[in-house]
Amino acid sequence: MPLVPAAEDSLPAEVRLRDLRANDVPVSIVARVVTAERREIVRKSDGGRRPVLSGLLSDGTASVRFTWWDPPSDPIERGEVLRAVNVQVREFQGRVELTFNWKSRVAPAGDADLPKVNPEDIPLRPLAELRSGDDWFRVVARIVRVAPKTVSVGEERRLLHEGVIADSSGAVAFTAWSDFGLSPGEAIDVSGGYARAFRGRPQLVLDERSTVRRVPGEGLPSAESATRGLSRRISDIEATGGGELLELRGVIVALLPPSGLVHRCPECRRAVRQGLCRVHGTVQPEPDLRARLVVDDGTGTLTVNAGRPETERLWGRTLEQCLQTMRENPDPTLLEEQLFEAVFGRRIVVRGRGSADDFGVTVYPESIEVEAMDPVARARSIAGALGGSPG
Repeated sequence: MPLVPAAEDSLPAEVRLRDLRANDVPVSIVARVVTAERREIVRKSDGGRRPVLSGLLSDGTASVRFTWWDPPSDPIERGEVLRAVNVQVREFQGRVELTFNWKSRVAPAGDADLPKVNPEDIPLRPLAELRSGDDWFRVVARIVRVAPKTVSVGEERRLLHEGVIADSSGAVAFTAWSDFGLSPGEAIDVSGGYARAFRGRPQLVLDERSTVRRVPGEGLPSAESATRGLSRRISDIEATGGGELLELRGVIVALLPPSGLVHRCPECRRAVRQGLCRVHGTVQPEPDLRARLVVDDGTGTLTVNAGRPETERLWGRTLEQCLQTMRENPDPTLLEEQLFEAVFGRRIVVRGRGSADDFGVTVYPESIEVEAMDPVARARSIAGALGGSPG
């Protein structure tokens, strides 16, 4: 799409994304496409369909959402650098956004047209303060873990790297769409990323516009200490919507269904009912154990979704023993009752990651330890968790 054929002095002034302000004056920008999604909107007037492209743009100084009405039919690829003229700026939910309409003109640009940004000029942020939609920040943190992963983006298979980084304020998950050669234990200074929400908790996203520098890491926790996590109250975990490398202590006060013996799809490991997987249809299900534990620490409650290894350790029974019980007495509620009797009132230490949804916070544990307690202390703990008198 060509630029507006106008004199240089009649074109809107070029503005850096960090300097955008919502007003009625159109602007010119140069930015890289971070994400772009094409869809169609149904017009209320006549029921017709109107194409629209939306996503995220960045010029290194900030990242801004954009909406492009009636975009060209040619695909707009992630990573392209564009120069846009006569772009409208508006404010939505406290953040500026860009709107391209019939007056806008867009043409390809190059990396050399993007502003030069000194990483030291970007404000440093603690990981615990990151919120979805944040950009224009730096973080200095230690890589706790990182691993490659292949995903499908449309019809394309792409390699990315996922992991967890931590500083003295906390830990967050990250996704790197470019290979920065990251290794566990390294301390890094990162700029040019942005934060998004993933399963109710913030996540750092890095791509080709991001800058990663190795630093000495003074004042950062070691990867080993970060993995152990800091013990947190459940009320604090609920307030932040979960998190990475969590550690919590509490008493098991309930068991949510389905717990005990379950059956899973051999392909995706989702739970199946009557031999039907909602993704793969009719399958030959495989037996498994799980325990959905409700844990209370006096400040709040959450669900700990324990898999087979943790369930077997807490229960003291194996999957094979449970299958034998079912052969002798095919009552699915029997095993769940026996599991509840075995775990109720136990005080446990849970380490793992947590995410929030409409039903509250669920923790997916990496480890569960049972804290030894004498019978009197155990009774008092249970009574306290249930709101009764400790006696």
